[in-house]
Amino acid sequence: MKTLARKKARTARPARGDHARGARNGGLGGPGAPGVALLLVVLLGLSALAGVRVEPGPPAYAAGDIADADVVARRDFLVEDISSTLAKRRGAADAQPPVFDLSTDARRALDAAVREVFASLAAASPEALEDVRWQIAEDLNSEISKATLDLWRREDFQNLVLGRVLPWVGDQLDRGIVADADDLARHPHGIVLRNLAADEETMIADTETVTDLEHLRAALAAFLKDDLKKTLTVRKAVWSLVGPVLEPSLTLNREETRARGDLAMAAVRPVYFHIRQGEILVRHGEAVTLEQQVKLQAMAAESPRSVTVLPAGGIFVLAALMALGLPLCRRARLCPPLNGRDYVLLAALAVVFCGGAKFLALVGGPLTLGSPVLTKEIIPYSLPLAGASGVAAMFFPLVTCFFVTLLLAFFCAHILGGGLTLFSFLFAGGLVYAFVIKRAESRKELLASVLPLLAGLSLAWVGANLLEYQGMAHALAGWAYVLSGGFVSLVLLLALSPMAEYLLGYTSRFRLMELMSLEQPLLQELMVSAPGSYHHSLVLSNMVEAGARAIGANPLLARVAALYHDVGKVTKPLYFIENQMGGENRHDKLVPSMSALILTSHIKQGVELARAHKLGTEIEDLIRQHHGTMLISFFYHKACEQAEARGEAPPREDEFRYPGPKPQTKEAGLLLLADAIEASSRTLVDPTPSRLKGHIEKIVKKIFSDGQLDESALTLKDLHELSEVFLRILTGIFHQRIEYPGGDSPQLREDARARTEYRPEPAFVDAPPAAEAASEPRSGHRPEQDPTGQSCPADARDAGTVLKFTKRRGTR
Repeated sequence: MKTLARKKARTARPARGDHARGARNGGLGGPGAPGVALLLVVLLGLSALAGVRVEPGPPAYAAGDIADADVVARRDFLVEDISSTLAKRRGAADAQPPVFDLSTDARRALDAAVREVFASLAAASPEALEDVRWQIAEDLNSEISKATLDLWRREDFQNLVLGRVLPWVGDQLDRGIVADADDLARHPHGIVLRNLAADEETMIADTETVTDLEHLRAALAAFLKDDLKKTLTVRKAVWSLVGPVLEPSLTLNREETRARGDLAMAAVRPVYFHIRQGEILVRHGEAVTLEQQVKLQAMAAESPRSVTVLPAGGIFVLAALMALGLPLCRRARLCPPLNGRDYVLLAALAVVFCGGAKFLALVGGPLTLGSPVLTKEIIPYSLPLAGASGVAAMFFPLVTCFFVTLLLAFFCAHILGGGLTLFSFLFAGGLVYAFVIKRAESRKELLASVLPLLAGLSLAWVGANLLEYQGMAHALAGWAYVLSGGFVSLVLLLALSPMAEYLLGYTSRFRLMELMSLEQPLLQELMVSAPGSYHHSLVLSNMVEAGARAIGANPLLARVAALYHDVGKVTKPLYFIENQMGGENRHDKLVPSMSALILTSHIKQGVELARAHKLGTEIEDLIRQHHGTMLISFFYHKACEQAEARGEAPPREDEFRYPGPKPQTKEAGLLLLADAIEASSRTLVDPTPSRLKGHIEKIVKKIFSDGQLDESALTLKDLHELSEVFLRILTGIFHQRIEYPGGDSPQLREDARARTEYRPEPAFVDAPPAAEAASEPRSGHRPEQDPTGQSCPADARDAGTVLKFTKRRGTR
């Protein structure tokens, strides 16, 4: 009856695990119909983007092409005469009069400079007069004689300058004075005089009415001679003072003039010439001119287009067959299944890179116009599709990267209008980068990955160029585009991978290396609150890392998961035996069901802490699965004994099992095995190598027989390798100590020989007899000291076949 009940419980437990996974998979992280629907929508969209053809009616020729047939206008239409329009607009800009700003700064500067000279002369002593003369000459940048200086010092001269000359010159400046009248001769349409002080504009059609500095000097001399009746000496002295500091009050405003010219050009309507129906635009055999090219483009724009959808259907069928490789690989256990988050990332990569391919297809033609070397066939080779493969390699296994690169290369080659050569180039470059990124262990290596990528792309370009060789100039130009695409691939990888981590919750190997630091706040809290669990996690991390390397799992992910797998114990550390430090065991005062509930609660609390500290869904899943649905044997049997003593029915096993689910990956199965073995090995009083070996085999047999590894992809060969690795590490931990003088005894020597004894055993042996099994507690096994609560003396009485994962020494 017990055996039948155990079988029924085992049959029911996978369904319970599947139900738990289904509840989690309802969100973004779960596979199913939403992810498949998203994949189909993306395939349909990309097929339409790559396969729908818009067929223009008339042929299109570029300037310099030789027409292979007559091209006749099918209808009347207008074509813009670009050269005439440009000439007309330039004429409108030239006809726009320039803008000159009239400023009062020149008058104020003149008045201030003259008064400063007079003030310097009035303050100078007779002894310092010569120095003042030289200083004024330096300031005016003009030679000043002693006679002129003496005339400037006279009061009647100063009154003349301040009272009559400066007001007259100021009036002339207010009307507008330019530096040179010859500059105005270049503006036959006049100028616009803009008075900044009065905010007024005046159109001056006749520029000859505008005075320059040279004419102002002559007018000032005439004013002094005719109106004021001054001598030549006085007139020269006045100009010697005023001329050097006189500045024009009219200056050209180039920015405003340019802006008004642009407005004038924009206001000009294009010039069109009329094309009549039946007019021959290009004759057969003649070279197409630029004007004829414009006419052909205008006719193509006016002509109706036909849409072809049949190629899109063919592309969708082929792409769907390629995408079918993903579920087939999952069935063959070559790669894990894709979940909703994975489909979102793949859809985003497809949209970004196929959209980039469409952009290159649109701009490729205009970029190559007029170039004798660049052709429309070269531009597609600059597509940085390797960046998509690099991003996929950051988060997916190589098999998944293979199909992602295959699909994207297939779509991009069709979008760009390339054939098998372009597809092969894109596919080869993407695969090379996926392999390179998989080997990168640091961000420095990630940056250096561009070098092998450039080498791989260069080799792929050599092969593609040899298939369609068009000369050395064509090859070098294409190589430059290929190298630019490689550098852009690295930039896209560095830009998109952090976005995927942040937005979709992925955990890259670089994030794992950051989490592996023992300075992380969560690990620090574990060390302070639960030091025993912290030490257990450190030992376990070494075990799982070595085990992962032995069976080909992810050692970095396994190590980080081992460090964080028991973080849920920080909330109730003293309810776990490793943190009690020989003190009171709080479970002695609790009923077994409550003790089991406390033990299982650290799973949920660990997942919540991992989510709060953003450790990533991978770490959360491994924390959730690291106990599977295993039975907490110690408290279960304790509850059975209490129920039997009270005459009650025994409790259900499900109440004393961890919530699960069972391990879904190699890393999760490895973590479960290592955790159970390391924790239970602490209960051995005398852990000799032979006892450790038997203990490891017993724990592995128990977990394997309980079906906990059924969904983890671990094989019997993997279990054999893990048993050897765990034995080697635990033997190193529980190594033999040096025996000091006086402590030697025959019993100690016998124990020392037992610790180092290692005898090869057959792969499978029958279970030991009942009497031999009953004597097993003599090994010193104390189940109450097991932190997981899974050890129990009843384990030694399990019937069945004992799995022995042993190997002869020296064989590998």
